[in-house]
Amino acid sequence: MLMRLLRTHLRPYQGQIVFIVLAQFISTMASLYLPSLNGQIIDEGVAKGDTAFIISHGAIMLAVSLVQISAAVVATYFAAKVAMAMGRDIRGNVFGTVVGFSAQEVTRFGAPTLISRNTNDVTQVQMVTFMAFTLLVTTPIMMVGGIIMALREDVGLSWLVAVAVPLLGLCVGLVISRMVPWFGRMQTSLDGVNRVMREQITGIRVVRAFVREEHEEARFAEANGQLTNAGLRVGRLMALVFPIVMLIFNLSTVAVMWFGAHRIATGDMQIGELTAFLSYLVQILMAVMMATFMATMIPRATVSAGRLEEVLDTETTVVETPRPVRLPVGAAGLAFTAVDFHYPGAEAAVLHDVTFEAAPGRMTAIIGSTGAGKTTLLGLVPRLFDASTGVVSVGGVDVRDVALDDLWSRIGLVPQKPYLFSGTVASNLRYGDAEATDAELWDALRIAQAEEFVQAMGGLDAPIAQGGTNVSGGQRQRLAIARAIVKRPDIYLFDDSFSALDLSTDARLRRALRPATANSTVVIVAQRVSTIVDADHVIVLEDGRIVGQGTHEELLDTCETYQEIVESQRSAEVAA
Repeated sequence: MLMRLLRTHLRPYQGQIVFIVLAQFISTMASLYLPSLNGQIIDEGVAKGDTAFIISHGAIMLAVSLVQISAAVVATYFAAKVAMAMGRDIRGNVFGTVVGFSAQEVTRFGAPTLISRNTNDVTQVQMVTFMAFTLLVTTPIMMVGGIIMALREDVGLSWLVAVAVPLLGLCVGLVISRMVPWFGRMQTSLDGVNRVMREQITGIRVVRAFVREEHEEARFAEANGQLTNAGLRVGRLMALVFPIVMLIFNLSTVAVMWFGAHRIATGDMQIGELTAFLSYLVQILMAVMMATFMATMIPRATVSAGRLEEVLDTETTVVETPRPVRLPVGAAGLAFTAVDFHYPGAEAAVLHDVTFEAAPGRMTAIIGSTGAGKTTLLGLVPRLFDASTGVVSVGGVDVRDVALDDLWSRIGLVPQKPYLFSGTVASNLRYGDAEATDAELWDALRIAQAEEFVQAMGGLDAPIAQGGTNVSGGQRQRLAIARAIVKRPDIYLFDDSFSALDLSTDARLRRALRPATANSTVVIVAQRVSTIVDADHVIVLEDGRIVGQGTHEELLDTCETYQEIVESQRSAEVAA
């Protein structure tokens, strides 16, 4: 998974990668040349008292060192640049993919894991890429070059290299193989922490209202404990790596000094050669240690890459048609024809054989008990998900044959849970129309019965917190309605958007809405009968089926389900 992800996202930077490898090759070769020069200075200069040789070769060592440092700096700079650019591209691709998801895919993954995948997981891949360019590229060059240069110095001690390197690789490999599954558990546990924390922050009012602080603290402690335990297991295993490396490193050094001293005593080796050989052994083991360090990072990055690929490979169930049909200009009606809808994995359909029309200039209301399928039905119009069977059409055109941008530009949706973005009142309203004037914004606020409280807040530049948490539920609904009005769409979809309003505000808003939407198709999903009593056409849903259609008066005479809804609400009002 990791290699696949890197191949895809590093392809645009092939030229820079070649330059990085070349710079690292020059830097490593310069590093390998320095011990040989040092050995020559010891044997030919120091031992023989040849000052001129020492100065000349010392100057060469200085020049080689400058080349090595310069090449290393250049390679590191471009490695960081490429790794950061790749991380940017992956984040952009993941974000673009998630934005294209339908409600089904977003629900399947869940917001917490999508956030952690696009932040923590991308960071893991980005970091291992940078380390690969700075460490992993030099490892094989230094290892192979070090072995060759060590053999040039003395073949008699080469058996030490043949023993130390495989032994180090075997010991470290055993430890790392135990770490891989725990990296996967760490990422899953991180998702759990994000999920619990997101729920607690979002639902802090509910937590406090029901005095559930201790329960939520226990939930977070459990999720946090799982992440901690996984991290500790990985940490304990990682803690074994470097002691093993240093043990073998030090034993190898002692062995070289021991056997090298015997070879010097017999005249088979010079002091400078022993010094150079020891330096090359250090470089070889350092290369193995760098590979070990990378090996501790690669498993976690591989898990992260798999999680990212899972998102990138997921295809949305809402697919845009390759040959879109343009919606007709002007008012557009809405029609459902024999529509059924199943959620993935659900045994029963949420909607069954739904057929109705909503014409321009008319207000169509949908009412029913909780779970009747009202919100699901409304979500089929902007293609938050697609009908399992049947046709949903706008302006006589199947919504699946319309370009998504064209479809969305004709619809103004006020969701059941209105969401406001951090910014100002004006910036939120201009989500409906970025070019809207202040006068148009105030007009929309007047229609939505929000003018008075917006003026009290400080006007259009009044701040709005993320999610609209600094305004009440009713104010949030009215601002969301105003945002839809600013857009002036052909179709208005109100998904229980008046539930937080008192009856008088609800009535004033609906009266003001009538002339503003006179040429548009208006569909209102509601729980309260008072909200839809003046609707031109009322549809009654029960268990996903239409059990009644007509005006309020007609349904009072013909629809038993509607009669029960009206009677239950009257009883509740009397009891209150």
